[in-house]
Amino acid sequence: MVSRANVPGAVPATLVLVMPVGSLLVGVAAYLLGSIPTGYLLMRIFRKQDIRAIGSGNIGATNVLRSGARGLGAATFLLDMLKGCAAVGLGAVLAPYLLPHAPVRDAEALAALCAVLGHMFPVWLGFKGGKGVATGFGVFLVAAPLAALAAITVFGLVLTISRFVSLASIAGAASFPAFAWFLVAGDKPAFFLAVQTIVALLIIAKHHQNIRRLLSGTESRFGRGGREGKPA
Repeated sequence: MVSRANVPGAVPATLVLVMPVGSLLVGVAAYLLGSIPTGYLLMRIFRKQDIRAIGSGNIGATNVLRSGARGLGAATFLLDMLKGCAAVGLGAVLAPYLLPHAPVRDAEALAALCAVLGHMFPVWLGFKGGKGVATGFGVFLVAAPLAALAAITVFGLVLTISRFVSLASIAGAASFPAFAWFLVAGDKPAFFLAVQTIVALLIIAKHHQNIRRLLSGTESRFGRGGREGKPA
């Protein structure tokens, strides 16, 4: 009888077990990093306020900034970005040990997706989190740096022209997969490419209320006093 281990192309039994377990561990670690509610914690610690009860109720940098806490808004963006960077970096470090037979870029992509999901749906806040823009930028700043920088440039240009943070965020997210296709060098595994599109679509979907306000003409512009509708 021919052993399955000696059959060309056969998958070792240990690999069948290790891959799902390794993927789960990488995913959970990245999710927990991404789920740290930075904006919520900063507002609680320094302002003694619940950001969820202010403005749009979103825990992201834009709502923190519009609450009047400009420094905390900037810190929220920076820390949300850094936790995304850390999650993907952790995925790359763990990959040789937990996912030895998977491409490192797939491990980074898994960590990227789970970190963004953690930010959007943090277990600590009843799965009601931010929109994933800063964390999404952070994960891809490590996984696809040139594409991430190109996408943030689109964000900056659209924001400068329109003064709509939401529109700039949507444009930056929508442009990222195309930039990644052209600017990422080397191997581009299918899962790595798929995650880029999934994360972009998640960020856009999280802006569904902003999209409705943009279409109705009631969306707030960045840097203007007063409100033309609920802030982002």
